[in-house]
Amino acid sequence: MKKYDVTALGELLIDFTENGLSVQSNPLFEANPGGAPCNVLAMLTNLGKKTAFIGKVGEDQFGHLLKKSLDDVGISTENLKMDPEIHTTLAFVHTMPGGDRDFSFYRNPGADMMLRKEEVQEDLIKESRLFHFGTLSCTHNPVKEATYAALDIAKDNGLLITFDPNLRPPLWPSMEDAKREILRGMEYCDVLKISDNEMEFLFGDNDYDRGVAQLQEKYNIPLILVTLGKDGSSAYYRTQKVCVPGFANENTIETTGAGDTFCACSLNYVLEHGLENLTDDNLTQMLTFANAAASLITTRKGALRVMPTKDEVLDYIKERSR
Repeated sequence: MKKYDVTALGELLIDFTENGLSVQSNPLFEANPGGAPCNVLAMLTNLGKKTAFIGKVGEDQFGHLLKKSLDDVGISTENLKMDPEIHTTLAFVHTMPGGDRDFSFYRNPGADMMLRKEEVQEDLIKESRLFHFGTLSCTHNPVKEATYAALDIAKDNGLLITFDPNLRPPLWPSMEDAKREILRGMEYCDVLKISDNEMEFLFGDNDYDRGVAQLQEKYNIPLILVTLGKDGSSAYYRTQKVCVPGFANENTIETTGAGDTFCACSLNYVLEHGLENLTDDNLTQMLTFANAAASLITTRKGALRVMPTKDEVLDYIKERSR
């Protein structure tokens, strides 16, 4: 038995999301705890998994808010570092009609970029079943070195490794750097969660079958999950492919955290069923639950503190199946 089911490394930041206008007609923003890896951990914690986070925030009001948020939802912060000099990373999120988002980041640098490889607790990774990461911890050193040091520890100790590129173009020195690090991440992972726009970035078109086939041939990734926004998702498992439509929701406010919620539910299924001999029915169950959970989170502001419970997701599926 391991101490943790899932440990993730990466960014922890404040998402300032729009929340109406003041009496002077100025836009109001709500400080929501965010960062894709911790959103994933928050949903996994809701599903009963033991989770831990490796990262860094500033020794400032936002850093303390973020640490308290992780503690409150049950994510271990034993390897969360606080930087006395560099401030916590901030993101201002503009929500467009339909729920899509545009981001403005304050991260030049941000504390999440300052994690050093010697600050990564090796025993924490060894005491985990699964290690999850993205590419925002691969944009700059020293956190890039820390990320690959952690990946090597995970690989050497037989952990399942899962990867969500989570492409954010404004944070990269160049898009060539982004593509290189996304492809490098695929060398490590057993499960890849990737969005339709990230597939188009890598391959230049929307022929996802062709793109996935190339990734399978080059990197031998057992399970690749492609999210398609409101159209649902597809699972490519060895030679199998299963597609499940999405749960369009008229109450959608914004899509923040939808991909992270989907990712967490998929990883939860892998933790409970393994990666061997998955059937089409298994993949359909996994995608249906993940799609439903992702749909639910779009009706809530923020993500990390408002992840749905398992019962909420199951009730939602039943309601939408009538």
